[in-house]
Amino acid sequence: MPAHAPSSRPASVVVLRFGRFVAMGAVAVLILVAGVWASWGTAQHVMLPKGREQGTVEVARCGEQTCWGRFAPTSAGAQPRSKVVLERSVAVERGRTYAVVLKPGGDEAVRSGPAGVLYAWVPLGGALLLASVVVAGGLLRTRAAWALALSGGALLTAAFVAVRRS
Repeated sequence: MPAHAPSSRPASVVVLRFGRFVAMGAVAVLILVAGVWASWGTAQHVMLPKGREQGTVEVARCGEQTCWGRFAPTSAGAQPRSKVVLERSVAVERGRTYAVVLKPGGDEAVRSGPAGVLYAWVPLGGALLLASVVVAGGLLRTRAAWALALSGGALLTAAFVAVRRS
């Protein structure tokens, strides 16, 4: 057996561990970036409503994916509309009125206020939960995984409570 053989084995183990760390770290970061990206599409309208049309929608009808109703403006420059579309979720009910912000250039509305902000970040909450599994299993970082999981669970719980109460 050559004299250099025992030293090459630990080096390969180190390289494999480093490779796993890099790969799983990249997967965890990719999941988190995807969660932020998916959330920001709606959250930007709710969190930065200045210059956007704000008002209320009384839900008149609902389909499988969307609900719609009459838009009553509450911000300066907003125009009343006979029909705006609101994404149907467990918390949108026919006959109720919701505070909304209209997305620019269309008739699509998103819920505003604390419930709307939390609901917009629900994809990030799911990404935090998923990334926690990758961090725990792939990176063997249980404390960080628990922090991610608890953050995601807290965000999803807060969103559920806020949306059901408003």
